Formats: sequence, structure tokens, C-alpha cells
Amino acid sequence: MLYRRLIVRLPSMQTMSRRQLSTSPPPRSQKRARVDYLTKDDFKNGVFLAPMVRSGALPTRLFALKHGATLVWGPEIVDKAILHAKRNVHPDTGVVSYDGVSRAIFATHPIEKPYLIYQIGSSNPELAVQAAKVVQEDIAGVDLNCGCPKPFSTHSGMGAALLTEPDLLCSILVALREAMPAHITVSAKIRLLPSREDTLKLVERIVNTGISNLTVHCRTKSMREKDPATIERLREIRDFVDAMGKGIAVTENGDCVSYEDTKRVKDITGADSVMIARGAESNPSCFSPTPLTDLTETLIPDYIRLSRYLDNHWSLTKFCVAQFTGTRIKTTKTGEHATRQAIIASKGYDGVNEFIGEWSGAEVFKSIRDAIEARPARRASTGNAEMQTELEMEGDEAKEPYASSSPISQPEDGLVTPEDTQNPEPPSMTMKLPSVTTRTIPSMISGVDPLTPTPSVILP
Repeated sequence: MLYRRLIVRLPSMQTMSRRQLSTSPPPRSQKRARVDYLTKDDFKNGVFLAPMVRSGALPTRLFALKHGATLVWGPEIVDKAILHAKRNVHPDTGVVSYDGVSRAIFATHPIEKPYLIYQIGSSNPELAVQAAKVVQEDIAGVDLNCGCPKPFSTHSGMGAALLTEPDLLCSILVALREAMPAHITVSAKIRLLPSREDTLKLVERIVNTGISNLTVHCRTKSMREKDPATIERLREIRDFVDAMGKGIAVTENGDCVSYEDTKRVKDITGADSVMIARGAESNPSCFSPTPLTDLTETLIPDYIRLSRYLDNHWSLTKFCVAQFTGTRIKTTKTGEHATRQAIIASKGYDGVNEFIGEWSGAEVFKSIRDAIEARPARRASTGNAEMQTELEMEGDEAKEPYASSSPISQPEDGLVTPEDTQNPEPPSMTMKLPSVTTRTIPSMISGVDPLTPTPSVILP
């Protein structure tokens, strides 16, 4: 009972504190000031941006949201990499950057917070919780990567390695659900196991940990992108989870390339939602029923302008732009090739001045912000009693005893993340640190008063 009273009273306590301390301008309209918290239902009937190393950079996520992505997943970040990062806020743009000693580990912006799922790479419950607490004020939910088959993720028991360690996998999810506030969702992304029986056993255990969404990449650990996803296997998983009666969304991932393609995938699988990876890597506007065409004119210039405005490292911007492909209607193959070659040859933003023209990144950002803010609110503001009750019910459900056929074991020696583990793969490894200052985001940018400071982290 005490827990519920604290939840109800907390908004008013925060309001009193802000009235005493805030020196920011008067609050903006209710539409700008709203804060949408996710619930299980928000993972249903959606089209999501998949977590992608490098390709899932902040500019890509913002363009995906502008063009209709319901939620966006950030790239996998290894637990210990974020633990040693310092949270900085750019005084002009409001970009929140988690910086390591020599590079930026993760970057976000308050405008994407209500839609941002932060994916953690971990093989240790305590480290996963610490990592989630570092970023919790800037995200809507946390997701555990249980499906990446690449060595940089599996070498220390993370990613797809967790599929063969169900006790460890579930212990991480239970720890996250118990430690995170009720309004921060916890989810998992897995791959299929070779057999139907083993897959359903794992799914049952994962669903009983209190998660809000289960994403299934419809390939096994040994399958690669060139192998067709076995999406037809998802229907039995969806029916199985539905029969458990917990209201958990099941999201399909694998071989869906566009908004129109989601209809085919949902007809075959019965999935609540669909997640797009390679289609979004090729064209972040694929979430729209009418995706952009002639990308060298309609997408790439604005993407580069926005990237410079947000201080996205040039090498990361160039990598993402190099992946963009789409239908040509007005442009020619020769002209497009010449533009791409000029971008590839450039060593920095100044090298593409002739192609970009005016550097109107602030205007590009404003168009994205306006598109995001034009979305209908998922529910009323945080002070709404019904909203509080909904979060409490989900929180109570998450605290129910974990149902499992075997007890959760502690991680064995050799499965914890090494001390020197870094965020996977370049070019983020060489991302420069932006010019920032550790001050709060101006309310004219964020639409809210100063944020609560990042919780302190107890390092092991």
C-alpha cells in the first residue's frame, strides 16, 4: 500500500520542487508538456524500428518516427560500456550524449523518449540493472538482446548465447522488472530454437518474468540474413502466448521490408506487431504507406543536414547514407551514382557543401519534431488516476513469483561481461565527443522542466 501511495503522490512532490527551483520560461501547451508512458497495449498494432548496430543511429531513429514508426529500438549497448559513461546535454540542440573516455557510447534526444526502447547486451543481472538505471530518465523501456548470433555479442554469454542458458536469461529479465520503475517497460528479443517444443518452453519462461513484449526473430541462431526467415513458425508462438492470458504482445522480426509488407507478415503469423530491420536500413521512411523515392534528393540531403546539426560523427553518418537505396522516379542512375561517390569520398561534412547547399539542420529537426508532436497522445498525462492504476497493476503483476520449472541460477564463472568490453563494432568506436555541457535541457527544446539527475550507479 505504501508503494502505491508514493506513486500517486510523487507527481505533486515533483511539481512543488520545480515551482521552487525552475528558472525556465512558463510551461508550453499541454500537447508539448505531455509525457506518454508505455504499457503492454502500446506494443500491439505497431510497426517498429529494429535494433541495429551503427544503422540504428539517432538520425535514423528520428526519421523513422517522422515517417510512422510506432516505436524505435536503439542499437545494442553492452552493459559495462554505459556504466562508465558520463551523461552530457548539448546546450543548443538538447542532444543527450552518454560519453566514454574517448567516444560517445549512446546518443538520444528528449523528443524520442516516449518511443525509445534501449537495448542492453548483458549476461549478468546486476550489471543489466545498473546499465538500465544509468539511462532510465531518457528512455521509455529496456530490451534484453537474446538473439544476436555475432561473436561480439556471444563471446561472453550475451545475445543468442542466452538462448541456451534459460535460467540466466530469465534471471536478468526478472532483475530488470523488479528494479525498474513501473512506467519503464521490460522486453526481450529472441531467436527461434531448432525444435518447436524447446522454443515454446523458453517462451513460457520468458513471458512469466513480467515482460511487456516478446520479439521473435524468425531465424535460428545458425541461420543468416541470406536464409529466408521461417515466419510461419511464429503463429504457434503467438497462439501459445495468447493462451497464457497475460496480454503480452508478440512482435515478428525477419524478412519484413516495408509498411505494406507488414500486412503479409501479420496475415501469416498473427503477430501483434512487426519489426523492420533491413528495410529501414535501406530507407528509414519505409514505415510510411508512401515511402520516399529518389533518395538522393528527398532523404539523403536532409539526413546529412540533421546529422550535422545533432553532431553525429561523420563516419557514422556516411555509413548510414551508404546503405540507403530506393525507387528512382525523377533521378537517373548516373546522377545518383555521382552523388554517392562524392559522399563516399568526403572526409567530413564540409566536403559535401556543394551537394547539400544550405545547412538547414535546425529546420529539418523542427519538421521531425512537429511530425512527432502531431501524434495523438497514447493516454492522458501522468497525473491521471487511471494511468497510475494501470501502471500499478502492471507493476504488481511483474512482482508476482516467477513461474519456472527450474530455479533461477546465478551466472557461472566466465559468463559475466569482461571489464574492458566496449560497445560493439565501429564506427561508433571512433565517434568523437560532441561539444557539450552538463546542464539541463532548455524547456523550449524539451517541453518539460529540468530533468531528474541521472541515478547514481554502484560499480562492481
